[in-house]
Amino acid sequence: MFKGICIEKTDTGQAVSRKTLSVSDLPEGDVLVDVSWTTLNYKDALAVSGKSPIVKRYPMVPGIDFAGVVAESENPSYHKGDAVVLTGWGVGEKHWGGWAEKARVDGSWLVPLPDGLSSRQAMAIGTAGFTAMLCVMTLEAQGVTPDKGEILVTGAAGGVGSVATALLARNGYRVAALTGRPEEEDYIKRLGARRIVDRERYAEAGRPLEKGLWAGAVDVVGGKVLANVLASMDYGGVVASCGLAGGMDLHTTVAPFILRGVTLAGVDSVMCERVRRMVAWQRLAQELDLRLLDEMVEEVPFGRILEVAPKMLEGRIRGRVVVSMSS
Repeated sequence: MFKGICIEKTDTGQAVSRKTLSVSDLPEGDVLVDVSWTTLNYKDALAVSGKSPIVKRYPMVPGIDFAGVVAESENPSYHKGDAVVLTGWGVGEKHWGGWAEKARVDGSWLVPLPDGLSSRQAMAIGTAGFTAMLCVMTLEAQGVTPDKGEILVTGAAGGVGSVATALLARNGYRVAALTGRPEEEDYIKRLGARRIVDRERYAEAGRPLEKGLWAGAVDVVGGKVLANVLASMDYGGVVASCGLAGGMDLHTTVAPFILRGVTLAGVDSVMCERVRRMVAWQRLAQELDLRLLDEMVEEVPFGRILEVAPKMLEGRIRGRVVVSMSS
């Protein structure tokens, strides 16, 4: 028997509770993992709030990523004792996720824990950091090099934004950080941002084209912010779009695309193919300053995770939240 958190369907919506589970309760899969660390992501907070249709099947154990050690395996790629990481693949949405002491999954969804990272550090990176690296790789693939100009990172105090800022700065880019939390300026600059941009400038509907400022951008906000970022891109600029914290709607014009040759590149970390996934994790292990990673992290015991989730939806969480399953 082991502890977990379960979301169940009710007549009026859903109910979230702590449960005692058994291995026989777990869904199908060819690898059983003893989960040592998990995380609280924005999508997890939405799932337990019931404010967005994140959960596709009930009952559901939330938690879109986890790290741990293989307990049993029928998959030839993994053996008992192997340290592994999982992000994405619909875990915590369609398949039971990491908010339990054990998880049974398809082995093809797992990634070996990269050399140089502990399980805790892997979850300090988690889905947010993995997504941030995919955004950096997207900008690089589109030819955005450090000499092209400044890169704007929106939501810079959050999980994706924090890691994206640190990675871009480490790779020689000049980063401007957009945030609505001026109290986090010192923190964001320690991550490597050269300057802070007030979110209010981008929060209201703007003109189809503004002054060209940015060679590239990592956007986690969407909505009006993304529309204004697009209007402010320099000629040939590229926006890596990966989030919707500010809404799913995008009201813009074709002007940035046909007059400045701007590229809007979508970044998905859930179904990212395995080769690209492996490259991203290896680069994270090599390029992310682990001292900065420690500064991004708030550690929460498993017993308090449901208390902390609403704070994430309210924008009151800095960086990443890691959750120890042993506490």
